[in-house]
Amino acid sequence: MKKVILCIGLLVIFGLIAGCATTQIPQKGELKVGVIASMTGPASTTGKDIWQSAVLAADEINAQGGVFVKELNKKVQVVLIQGDDESTREGGQKAVSKLITQDGVDVLVGGFSSAVVSAHQSIVAEQGVPYIVSGGSSTSVSRRTDIDMSSMFFHRPNTDDSAQVTTLFASEVIRPAINAKFSFPESRRLRMAVIYQDSPYGKGQLSAMNATITGENLPIQVVAQESYTMGSTDFRTQMTKIKAANPDVIYAASFLNEQIPLVQQARRDVGMDTIILAIEPCDDPDYYSGTGRYGEFSILESRFSPYAVPRGSTSVAIQQFVQNFDKKWQGFPGMMGAATYESIYITKEAVEKAGTMNRSKVQEALATIEVPQMMEAMKGGKITFANQYHESKFDLYMEQLIWDDSAGELRPKIVWPEALKETDFVLPDWYKPGTG
Repeated sequence: MKKVILCIGLLVIFGLIAGCATTQIPQKGELKVGVIASMTGPASTTGKDIWQSAVLAADEINAQGGVFVKELNKKVQVVLIQGDDESTREGGQKAVSKLITQDGVDVLVGGFSSAVVSAHQSIVAEQGVPYIVSGGSSTSVSRRTDIDMSSMFFHRPNTDDSAQVTTLFASEVIRPAINAKFSFPESRRLRMAVIYQDSPYGKGQLSAMNATITGENLPIQVVAQESYTMGSTDFRTQMTKIKAANPDVIYAASFLNEQIPLVQQARRDVGMDTIILAIEPCDDPDYYSGTGRYGEFSILESRFSPYAVPRGSTSVAIQQFVQNFDKKWQGFPGMMGAATYESIYITKEAVEKAGTMNRSKVQEALATIEVPQMMEAMKGGKITFANQYHESKFDLYMEQLIWDDSAGELRPKIVWPEALKETDFVLPDWYKPGTG
């Protein structure tokens, strides 16, 4: 009896050893991607766009067989797991912790507010999970030195880049138009007021705008600077103070759900007949319809729009993405959706380049990856993170919102730079310049 038990024990041991020798590679059948999006709270409109665009990309990849993992010698399906950051720092921390420790995601994508992203970056750094951030544009998010940033990759323009483009446009296009229309001296400086979100994103825009004015020696005078708390909906007090400063233009560093009431209140309630500049997160169909006539002739910095398609190699991809999104969701995507859609495809390319879903290997692949540009025009025509801060670089452009009678709402028209311009920038008849 003892001999039988001994034999069985030896067989079990040898069997386990043999089993270990033949199953070193886990037979995993899916690539888990955690999508961090503000599904609730003030940024929920953008969060919905992020999630729906990620789902569209994953569905397309899965319909083509999935992601090939060399280590497994097979294709695996992309499985998305939603992480609602609730538009808050605490919500983001909770969502990211769950995605990593409970759901066991292989990669993270998304993130919108710089304040929210900065709060959960330390969790990502400690766990070493590859994270493609399609928001969090403040340089204080992507250029941190207090944590290990090696697993984080930023597929968005930073606040330095976007503020520089917007400020240069105001100086090179808006200022000469005002001076010519009102017979001002060519040397007259542009009177600019700023209203900004009191957050890393808003402060980053403000700082970069001022640095551009100083560094480029631009003929711009900042006549007012007013801040507000993220998620605010009433801007009448700030706009009344700005009106008293007599600006030529208003530079607004805000999110979509803030920019809509901001524009409406400035034009309708405070009676400001001026040009309002918005930054790229606001380029979304909800902004065109939400501001209505009050947003007419306002300016949007952009890198993607479902209606304004730049000439060039990205035009076909934009049109196809917009059609596919509308077919699936019966609506139109926004800019954050486009960046997240691309981030899912970047994830696919990184895993296939790494040949494994091992986090450190995927991270290494992302650090050296070069993916041809998709919908958003990139510097050099490629998406790459091969720089000190893992930031991809975009070709940005400026749009002016024009009323479309057939659509019954605003539509963007590219007005700068010259190579992409659809039409000239227009100062409307109701516009009044600042004085002082």
